Amino acid sequence: MMDLTEELTRACAQAVNGKLQIQYQGIELDLAQPFRRATMSDLVQEATGIDVMAYERGQQGEHEGLPRGPEGGLEAAKAAAVAMLHERADADVRRKTLPKVDAAPTVGHLLNELFEAMCEGSLVQPTFVLEHPIAISPLAKPHRSKPGVTERFELFIAAREHANAFSELTDPVEQRRRFELQVAEHKAAVEAAKAAEAEEGKGEPDEDAPYEVEVDYDFITALEHGMPPTGGLGIGIDRLVMLLTDSPSIRDVIAFPLMK
Repeated sequence: MMDLTEELTRACAQAVNGKLQIQYQGIELDLAQPFRRATMSDLVQEATGIDVMAYERGQQGEHEGLPRGPEGGLEAAKAAAVAMLHERADADVRRKTLPKVDAAPTVGHLLNELFEAMCEGSLVQPTFVLEHPIAISPLAKPHRSKPGVTERFELFIAAREHANAFSELTDPVEQRRRFELQVAEHKAAVEAAKAAEAEEGKGEPDEDAPYEVEVDYDFITALEHGMPPTGGLGIGIDRLVMLLTDSPSIRDVIAFPLMK
């Protein structure tokens, strides 16, 4: 799937620009070179010095027979992340990220928050980000040899996500467990947001507040009837057109810009 995505991106660039070295908003991009492939955990460790998933292994080691990582699990991982942000991040990144670190319900969520804060902006040349945590990938199949992560990738170019793909989870029991856990976490976030609004005395609802969700039991029923091994790929066509036409805004490339 990664090979297909890489070849398709190159073919589009060649068809539109007649070459594989292109510019996007003054940034030189080389689509001719093999796209880099790196795990989310490795990218975060490069940027922060923290092996976040070692804390996940530390949590699970007694049950899974895995090597133990740094002590303390989630709370220790959060403490390491907070210390790193104060040391390496600017004030704006700290302001946006520290509350998300504090609220992260799992090590996997924490890894994703650190990736978004410390890594995404540096992924200029084409890069496949691999092995997202199970906690943030409810539809993806667990990795066949690495506990805690999934068989999933995202393609980043010019610090922007252009594609998302994964091996589809086909186990209805595991899918139901993940859905119900995800909905429970989401409902807890909704209640926390409502409590915060009440405490602050806000008269109008916050547009960015979490919204109500429910488990899709119809989807689980369909899985129970059987689903063959499947891989899914989604490519942001509008973002790809932006990239290949050097357009700064998505409104420049979509058919109904006033709807965006």
